[in-house]
Amino acid sequence: MRICKFFTLLAAAMFSLGASPASAEQTEIVVRVLSKDAKFVGTSMGGMRITLRDAETGEMLATGLTEGTTGDTSLLMHERGGRRAQLSDASSAKYQVTLDLDVPRLIEVEAFGPLAQRQAAQRVVSSQWVVPGRHITGGDGWVLELPGFAVDVLAPPAHVRIGEVSSVDVRANVVTMCGCPVEPKGIWNADGYEVEAIVSLNGKLVTRVPLKFAGETSQFAGSVPVAAPGFYDVLVYAYDPATGNTGVDRTTFIVAGK
Repeated sequence: MRICKFFTLLAAAMFSLGASPASAEQTEIVVRVLSKDAKFVGTSMGGMRITLRDAETGEMLATGLTEGTTGDTSLLMHERGGRRAQLSDASSAKYQVTLDLDVPRLIEVEAFGPLAQRQAAQRVVSSQWVVPGRHITGGDGWVLELPGFAVDVLAPPAHVRIGEVSSVDVRANVVTMCGCPVEPKGIWNADGYEVEAIVSLNGKLVTRVPLKFAGETSQFAGSVPVAAPGFYDVLVYAYDPATGNTGVDRTTFIVAGK
């Protein structure tokens, strides 16, 4: 009886040793963020903040910024590429990290930015299984698509006080999320874009003013009528019906009374 008990304990111990976790394996992951209908988001736009987490436990595994160029326009903006056409080259912006994994993990990657245009910053998230030692580096790596435009109101400056005027000029800069310029007949053709200022006075909508291409790359302008003194809020949006890309920025100005 004692002999049977001994062998039972010995078998349990051997099973326990055999079931111990495997040693961790280095696993490389490359993350890139592609501006929708445009190029990679990199250093020129402040980069994207990349965060990798265990999707099941929430444990943070790594974080950092995408760094590098927007990439090769001829690779990215071609008509026919095929299902495995590579979009990146060696200089294309990326975040690369090596994780020590001992078991397969469902990993979530979050990208936030572009960090140099905080008013335009957005968050995109993706997840996939990653197996120890099986790198996510092939082709373009793990690519997240970032929709939208970076809209930056240049005039009037926020909270400026203005005397008695009949109108105020509004000017905005519009680029893709990677910073690529837009203009009529350009690679990013502004002819089809809708750029508009939505104007409120003391919290109530008073008018909508189309902004037209201002003759300088990426810039749009128009004139907002001033009907009465008060606090004006101007929201400028850009919208491309061909892709759905949309961006917003806003400013305010105060018109003094008599």
